[in-house]
Amino acid sequence: MSTFTTTHLPHTNPLPVLFIGHGSPMHAIEESGFSRAWGAMGESLPTPSAILVVSAHWMTRGTTLVHVGGRPRTIHDFGNFPRALHEIEYPAPGAPEAAAITLDLLKNHHAEADIEWGLDHGAWCVLLRMFPKADVPVYQLSLDLSKPLPDHLKLAQELRALRRRGVLIVGSGNIVHNLGAMRHGAPAFDWAEAFDADIARLIENGDYEGAASLDPASPLMRMAHPSFEHFLPLLYTLGAAEARDVPRFFAEGFDLGSISMRSVVLGA
Repeated sequence: MSTFTTTHLPHTNPLPVLFIGHGSPMHAIEESGFSRAWGAMGESLPTPSAILVVSAHWMTRGTTLVHVGGRPRTIHDFGNFPRALHEIEYPAPGAPEAAAITLDLLKNHHAEADIEWGLDHGAWCVLLRMFPKADVPVYQLSLDLSKPLPDHLKLAQELRALRRRGVLIVGSGNIVHNLGAMRHGAPAFDWAEAFDADIARLIENGDYEGAASLDPASPLMRMAHPSFEHFLPLLYTLGAAEARDVPRFFAEGFDLGSISMRSVVLGA
């Protein structure tokens, strides 16, 4: 699908890999401890050649898509938020060279090229804080909801090579995400804190297979994730990690009682 070769992206020391608990789109325009933590992380990182975002908000079924466009549109995929949020544009260039390499890495997974998507709010709300100049090429990879959890981890392992070509891999979701249980001005639910702590321990222990082997039908998993799209980006972050990478949590806490904002960096 492309004439690009891997020679177009420089060989680099491996970049870190991130998971961002993104929560509400309002963090893009409101100051919070979480948005400040994202900004500080962006400032601490070496400038990537490109950014690959695996967002909870691009879901497919039966195929994994990679956006290859040269100018991804800003997608305002939400409702009932202030006009100012709907008016934000994140005009980063696309990353067709990195996307072509990604498709090659995922050829055994039958990934396909896409030109219709762009940057959904799981991507641009976070990147607006981390890379506010929007001058780093960005592309996204979709979540095939027909795959079981372990298959997402295995697919992500194929992406590790991107880290040595200057590509920053960012998973964007939430370790706990139950919109139906949200409550304003209240502390986190006990079950939300318990699930968040369980996942944090697995990450600290390097048990990424354990995170991908959770029983989707277990009561705690169903409370933390009535649907799994916000959990899956974590598996891409963990799958792209290497054995020597030490995890560090750079944001922790809850929004609205049932949304974990925990964020982790590995390899930095």
